[in-house]
Amino acid sequence: MLAPRSGALKERDFRLLCLGQATSALGSSLVPVALAFAVIGLAGSKTALGAVLSVGLVSRVMLLLLGGVVADRLPRQRVMLAADALRAVTQGLVALLLISGQARLWHLLVLFALFGAGDAFFAPASTGLVPQTVSAERLQQANALMSLSRSLCWIAGPGLAGVIVAGAGPGWAFVIDSASFIVSGASLALLRLSTALDGSRASVLTDLRVGWREVRSRTWVWASIIRFGLSNVAITPIFVLGPFVALRSLGGATAWGVIGVGAGAGALLGDVAALRLRPRRPLFVGTSAVMLLCLEPVLLARAAPTFAIAGAAALGFGTVSFSNTLWFTTLHERTPREALSRVSSYDWLGSIVFQPAGYALTGVVSAAIGVAATLLAGAAVHASACIAVALNPEIRRLQRPR
Repeated sequence: MLAPRSGALKERDFRLLCLGQATSALGSSLVPVALAFAVIGLAGSKTALGAVLSVGLVSRVMLLLLGGVVADRLPRQRVMLAADALRAVTQGLVALLLISGQARLWHLLVLFALFGAGDAFFAPASTGLVPQTVSAERLQQANALMSLSRSLCWIAGPGLAGVIVAGAGPGWAFVIDSASFIVSGASLALLRLSTALDGSRASVLTDLRVGWREVRSRTWVWASIIRFGLSNVAITPIFVLGPFVALRSLGGATAWGVIGVGAGAGALLGDVAALRLRPRRPLFVGTSAVMLLCLEPVLLARAAPTFAIAGAAALGFGTVSFSNTLWFTTLHERTPREALSRVSSYDWLGSIVFQPAGYALTGVVSAAIGVAATLLAGAAVHASACIAVALNPEIRRLQRPR
């Protein structure tokens, strides 16, 4: 079944939201390259870079559930504005310190911890805001367009960051990132949304329990969150061990770059598919499709030809984009609006909380059983989790609202 071609972008509030989020996504896509070179210049240490990345993730994980509570209590538009303001300030300070030559490693640790805190409040509020900006029949198209804009940015961003860092220095990439959050905040400020509060005066713990009850009462929610967590850990060997396989057996960095291009192109195609295809049983189709992500680690384990692995990466990450759009649309359609951000915060938390452990364990496990065996084990865990969840009766039977 094909989605209407008229487009969610015809709706003013969603158009503004999408423009702002695309701009901030482009700014954020510059950061990995710029941060790596900034830390190399300051400390010259892989450990230091890992510490800066980890502190941002830890602060995000610690505050996600509180972010969900706040986003369900206050107007989500205002929560996102405050988060954008915080992130614009932190990235602006990073830029100022780097350009002036005054930056120290502890500055980056503090500022990225604050940046992660902003993310923790922004993500649940953003998930809850999308249905307020677009009509119900265009929800899937809206989610697909948001994902498509992010995919485009994350393809263009690293190359653009390389040019900026080489020509002007990493600090200027952070200038652009800071400005992108200002644009995002301006687009949010222009939205014409209701700011009515739900009147909740319960404690934070009570609100968290209510949010957990919403998750626990829906098998399709908690089963999917468990699958996200398992899959995100299981595929970490791709990112940790893939470059080593490329270096050892495929010809080096160029081969890994080709595989990365394949993954990015596939993600775009998955977003385009989500714009058009509306399966009757969205979670069953999405969960079944994303099982194909296991093909890339299997081919890496066998050191298959580069273009075969790139094709598998395209197929796998295409299904990830497609499946994620179906997931967010189902979450929007079937979760009470007043609890949507809290449910989303549990979703985000379950999805990312074990990823650092996955990255750390990949090296340990591969040293014990070998690179190929570790890649195959990750593929098996991912595929098994997908099969188990897809065959769950509630997920298998859940149908799109008519």
